[in-house]
Amino acid sequence: MSAEPNEGKWSARIGALRDATPLLREASARAERLKRLEDHLREHEAEYAAALNADLGKSETEAWLTEIGFIIGQSRYARRHLREWMRPRRVSLPAVARPGRGRVVPTPLGVVCVIAPWNYPLHLALAPVVAAVAAGNTVVVKPSELAPRTADLIASHLPTVLGTDICEVVTGGAEITSALLQERFDHIFYTGGGRVGRIVMEAASRHLTPVTLELGGRSPAIVCADADLSVSARRIVWGKFVNAGQTCVAPDHVLVEREVADRLISLIGDEIEAAFGADASTSPDYGRIVNTHHVDRLTALIRDSGASAVIGGQVDRDARYIAPTVLVEPDASSSVLADEIFGPVLPIVVVEDLDAELTMLTKGPTPLALYVFTGSDERARKVLELVPSGGAVVNHTLLHLAVHELPFGGKGESGHGSYHGRAGFDRLSHLRSVLQRPTRPDPRIAYPPYGRVAQRLLRRLTG
Repeated sequence: MSAEPNEGKWSARIGALRDATPLLREASARAERLKRLEDHLREHEAEYAAALNADLGKSETEAWLTEIGFIIGQSRYARRHLREWMRPRRVSLPAVARPGRGRVVPTPLGVVCVIAPWNYPLHLALAPVVAAVAAGNTVVVKPSELAPRTADLIASHLPTVLGTDICEVVTGGAEITSALLQERFDHIFYTGGGRVGRIVMEAASRHLTPVTLELGGRSPAIVCADADLSVSARRIVWGKFVNAGQTCVAPDHVLVEREVADRLISLIGDEIEAAFGADASTSPDYGRIVNTHHVDRLTALIRDSGASAVIGGQVDRDARYIAPTVLVEPDASSSVLADEIFGPVLPIVVVEDLDAELTMLTKGPTPLALYVFTGSDERARKVLELVPSGGAVVNHTLLHLAVHELPFGGKGESGHGSYHGRAGFDRLSHLRSVLQRPTRPDPRIAYPPYGRVAQRLLRRLTG
């Protein structure tokens, strides 16, 4: 599709995609398109891995685990469950609606527009596409221009792989996205920051188009004094520094009880070295920052943090490299504790009274993820009940994304709507209510005029 910012330019093509939804009426047709995508990703794995390395410094292993293999797994899971998901869902009827049959029938929405971010440029472009096609929709995909090599591959391959009859890809910058949002879609799926999320929602409102917003926020990791500190440190380091910290559900900061703080900080330093070596710039498993603008932003966060101690902190602007960095007890008023970090910078806040700190967390924006490290099921339950979040993991980080049947999504400032597995299928379907009744019996007492007997009977049946 042409990438010229001309309002209304794409209306005819979007209309054609809407008209094409009957092509995906049958489960077999949807499954066949998804299988094409899986086969293509396997066949071109090296090509996509190279693009992800060029854009974000991802290793082949990380590219597979967090992008290519993830999409293949999501698609395969959807294919295997399509018939079950598509099957009408019977519901019981109240007495007033009997005899009859009630069911919920999933039907396609139409054309789904997917606007993808740069941090997982393949995964977050194609995971919503998998859900959309599984639900019988056609798609328009706008990959991020900030990951240009991956965007070029998506634009070159995806329409051919899925079929130009059901898929279009639009490339370009912010002006293209703005023009695209002037068009009428049947659903808009946006992943990115809150500022642009508000723009997307406002644009969608002009057409009364439903939206799914996958945003972000400050996702805390809470380490209780009774946690297994060695395991906690290893899992926090992995979750924080995968993709060089450019993950919407990465642990944004750590809250740790004072009695174990020094030990945890020491173990985190050890785990960073164990994972990436004494110099992470030489590690094949450590990524790069997407561009120099974000290098400068993150450098300023480190410089102005007022931390009492810093692990790492080395920066090579030209190489887009920032070492895995830990900031111990930064100033409470610093930006690193106020803003979403989205990079390899981990503030550690030592707390005297964890319960009081948890109460403070409830007063801020709802995080996309919450991580609790404790040896007590009761304490984990208490934290989960008290602190709201889009999703949560006890004694690990990030892994809830790998469970296909766990809905992934935010709440409030961290997002609107959820997907993955059946949740994605349902999110991008219209769940149509269908009630079917026979023409007989049809007692006259059910219709006006209502006498006393009818009134008593109807009140009993509907109360």
